[in-house]
Amino acid sequence: MRIALLFILLLLTACNQGPTLERLGGPTMGSSYSIQYVREPGGPVPAQVQMAVETILHDIDHHYSTYRGDSIVSQFNRLPAGQCLALPPDMLELVSLGQHLAEQSDGAFDLTVEPLLDLWGFGPQARHEQVPEPQALAKVRRRVGYQHLRIKGRALCKDAPVQLDLNSIVAGHAVDVIAARLQAMGVGSFVAEVTGELKAVGRKPDGSPWRIALELPREDRQVARQIIPVNSLSVSTSGDYRHYFEQNGRRYSHTFDARLGRPVEHDLAAVTVLDASALQADGYSTLLLILGPQRGWDFAVAHDLAAVLVTRAEGGFVSRSTPAFERAVKGQ
Repeated sequence: MRIALLFILLLLTACNQGPTLERLGGPTMGSSYSIQYVREPGGPVPAQVQMAVETILHDIDHHYSTYRGDSIVSQFNRLPAGQCLALPPDMLELVSLGQHLAEQSDGAFDLTVEPLLDLWGFGPQARHEQVPEPQALAKVRRRVGYQHLRIKGRALCKDAPVQLDLNSIVAGHAVDVIAARLQAMGVGSFVAEVTGELKAVGRKPDGSPWRIALELPREDRQVARQIIPVNSLSVSTSGDYRHYFEQNGRRYSHTFDARLGRPVEHDLAAVTVLDASALQADGYSTLLLILGPQRGWDFAVAHDLAAVLVTRAEGGFVSRSTPAFERAVKGQ
């Protein structure tokens, strides 16, 4: 009788256990990832979620890492001009988006900038950060240009010795894949973040919305300039305030305008984009940052992007939010 009573009490205790907030994370892509999710009774334990997430991140690293000689993107980069390589569907999807962004920006956004990144000191083959000599820059620019890429069936071809670098959009892709996997595992509420790109779905265990802090672009410390509620949206922020170097009193960021072959030189410090797709948000936040304060603003408004542009001004920063951003924050 006592055993039966104990069993009933255990069942009642289990039934009374409500949803809990679980957290996990780890290193990835030279940075980190983090997951917060609401675990319902009977839902996947953190170890299961972590294994699923890290399997995805391992596969993405094998596809896209320019720091691994055995990655698929490195195999493509070693091909001579006039050659093709069959790519997995997800890679072709990312290349297609990159080509679309390049066309929309008249070549300012470009997936083939890796030789420029190396030359200026930001890429995987870089020796040190430096302003290159004009002759070296002119030589490298002949190996850059999205127009040298062509998708042929399930393969990517090049008619010049260009090299791919998909780091401007791959973290957003990772977030989308992780979000889909979490939902397939029965997780209905979560925040999935990879190297700062994130997607929030559902609500916290107490029913309140996930709230995301948008950073003020400062090098010395993290300061929230705005906190917004997010549900079923991705948040991507691109900025020039973390990766840069200074030489002879001038600042050179890792954000490149491929048309010029050099880092951008304008006062736009950061861009945040909201979108249902983390991949799209990641790509457009980079594109707007390259275009600069006015051209980026005009592009965002013309394409109805939910974006905030933060510009350096005397004594601080000025933020401008597009109408689409205001609607998105209000849940419209």
